[in-house]
Amino acid sequence: MTASPTPPASPEPATTAPRIAPGDRRDLGLVNHGISSIAGRVIGGHRPNVFTTLGRQRRLFRAWLMFSAALMPFGRLPRTETELVILHVATLRGCDYELDHHRRIGRRVGLTPEQVEHVGDATWDGWTGRQRVLLDATASLVRDRDLDDATWARVREHLDEATAIELLMLCGQYDALATTLMTLRVPLDGR
Repeated sequence: MTASPTPPASPEPATTAPRIAPGDRRDLGLVNHGISSIAGRVIGGHRPNVFTTLGRQRRLFRAWLMFSAALMPFGRLPRTETELVILHVATLRGCDYELDHHRRIGRRVGLTPEQVEHVGDATWDGWTGRQRVLLDATASLVRDRDLDDATWARVREHLDEATAIELLMLCGQYDALATTLMTLRVPLDGR
């Protein structure tokens, strides 16, 4: 097995101040504010800044949320594997918000503290063969935006056709989300 590649360093942001601040009820509208409030209760904290920032684009936010929910938490991959993939994308992209948010979720759905700690290291000996395949595929998708034939064959040894498609969409969704969160300088929750 090969180690997960290190992606090119992300440019250091010129400022850490949010480019679009998390919104309140007036900014989000009643529906998006309600969704954000429920999400905060579910994850055991404040309304997530990802929701209160993206919720400012009211219509797109709800469409994105439906798409996101079809991947997580209602996807075909087991929840621990979904969170493993999301955390690996966040690690490779250096997205502190995604890391912070999904470390909590990952532990809640069954990732061990050791797995969360080693999520950036596909060579760690604590991974199962299937987990290592998911990590390697995720790294290739983030780095190359593609899977070579050998990696694709390994993915298909573990995932059926529909779940393999979902893996690709999950990686792409969280890679795109990392870009949005980092570009908007979305602050960590509770800040």
